[in-house]
Amino acid sequence: MNRSVLLALATSLALVCGAGSAQTSAAPAKVLRYAFQVAETGFDPAQISDLYSRTVAAAIFDAPLSYAFLERPARAVPNTAVAMPEISDEGRTFTFRIKPGIHFHDDPVFKGQKRELTAADYVYSIKRHYDPKHKSPNLFQLENAGILGLSELRKKLIDEKKPFDYDTEVEGLKALDRYSFVVRIKSPAPRFYYLFTDGAVMGAVAREVVEAYGANIMAHPVGTGPFLLKDWRRSSKIVLERFPGYREERYAENPPANDPEAVAMARALAGKRMPMLDRVEISVIEEQQPRWLAFLNKEHDFLDRLPNEFAPSAIPNNKLSPHLAKQGIRMARAPLVDVTMSYFGMEHPVVGGYTPDKVALRRALALAYDTQAEIERVRLGQAIPAQSIIPPLLSGYEASFKTEMSEQSIPRAQALLDLYGYTDKNGDGYRDLPDGSPLLLEYSSQPDQLSRKLQELWQKTADAVNIRISFKIAKWPEQLKASRTGKLMMWGVAWGGVSPDGSYFLDLLYGPNKGQANHARFDLPAFNALYEQQRVLPDGPEREALIHQAKMLSVAYMPYKVSSHRVATDLMHSPVVGYRRHPFLRDFFRYVDIDTAQLP
Repeated sequence: MNRSVLLALATSLALVCGAGSAQTSAAPAKVLRYAFQVAETGFDPAQISDLYSRTVAAAIFDAPLSYAFLERPARAVPNTAVAMPEISDEGRTFTFRIKPGIHFHDDPVFKGQKRELTAADYVYSIKRHYDPKHKSPNLFQLENAGILGLSELRKKLIDEKKPFDYDTEVEGLKALDRYSFVVRIKSPAPRFYYLFTDGAVMGAVAREVVEAYGANIMAHPVGTGPFLLKDWRRSSKIVLERFPGYREERYAENPPANDPEAVAMARALAGKRMPMLDRVEISVIEEQQPRWLAFLNKEHDFLDRLPNEFAPSAIPNNKLSPHLAKQGIRMARAPLVDVTMSYFGMEHPVVGGYTPDKVALRRALALAYDTQAEIERVRLGQAIPAQSIIPPLLSGYEASFKTEMSEQSIPRAQALLDLYGYTDKNGDGYRDLPDGSPLLLEYSSQPDQLSRKLQELWQKTADAVNIRISFKIAKWPEQLKASRTGKLMMWGVAWGGVSPDGSYFLDLLYGPNKGQANHARFDLPAFNALYEQQRVLPDGPEREALIHQAKMLSVAYMPYKVSSHRVATDLMHSPVVGYRRHPFLRDFFRYVDIDTAQLP
């Protein structure tokens, strides 16, 4: 055998051995598996409003700002921006400067070229919320701030029946150069910059991507964030993969000193390049028991909010049960910055209106509703009673504030109904409207188990005051669509916070927000005036006093019967490292790691 043959054999053997060695030493992929309990709708920042779609979108798209993940209280920090915005003109002008060298995910639209993020991308992305064809559910926040010229441009083009013109420059939104843009608003808004912390709303999209995919843009999200959409089976499975071209970003968090577990996590992860996960696999499991069993069977690594019905056995007295602790399961418990409520359609002929008789009907129903029963029987203690529409951790929240929102009084409810003529006029045992026509409530709800329990509570409420009630059942996306167009009489919903600013919850009551945040379509001039006054003030006693008055009006007119602020308990298996629920930041994926040494 000659030398060349021997050399070839030796080389082949080395390659085989090397391949085997690499195969055995290759680290397993870091995959986070968990489940949504409600189906997503899509991933276009200009079109989505539901929590689950936004959670995914926030991992794909980058806003200029974000939040420090572990700091409490929450603090806004730069994300794609070089620094926090420069604020001038008494809080009317905000200048953002974007870091050079940030690139969009690779996509065929870019024809093999790297596509850099620029200030013009943010200008375009903000304008998309004003394009009527997108019906942006986030437009109310921008229009309330009054970006100079954009609302006027939108109205002009609607009146002229023309497509939205993205190339017309307006005074309130301009790219100053390749990496800087300015936003000018009509009135001072000290907290306006909070809007730029949410990638699911203010995430940058590339114009050529939107124009290429057109009506299919909800299924083709292309951002600059840490993850890209690898696979999507609608209402079934979402797979995100780490973006290989994601910018250099290292873990550097400063948790509160009184949270030793968070301190230990921050030390363990310090300096690691983010994102640390290779992939995120999200299933959609609407029923609670299968979702719980998937976690217990280690099919999922993480349980986003323990279902209430399993709380007594999993976290008795809100402590992790010993049998779960022995399996290496950990818990993270935190208040949700949210409110659960039922609204009354203020333009509906039965429950709407501002006359004393209509106000009396809504307040009577609110008094007849048993909030404590909801917390104990439906939420199984995983909530606290709400006194107003603003939850804890926000400006405008008052720990000592007490109202009839949390009160149940059947005698008072019956007296109100009697006083304003809601009596049984035909002897059939049920109350009628003051004019003698039948009184029938229609409550919209969903087919899931939790919604069925809430339906039972509303049935008991109506029975207690001798009022007929029926239930209109449909999937959540269908109810949302009908609600936005004002077609529902009553609906039970929740609203979650996006920043430390409590006025985001007052948005639900502000008249110009009808059809967007304001699903009840409440429109009271006195409330609107208070809302507008508090919005321009800095945080402090003067603003707090105005918010207090606004909350009192919301209780007096009762467009929303608010019931609770929920508490979330998240569970995770031992390989999951670094998780903490942030009150506002959705894209926690980038801060989480998987300890592969603890994988089965």
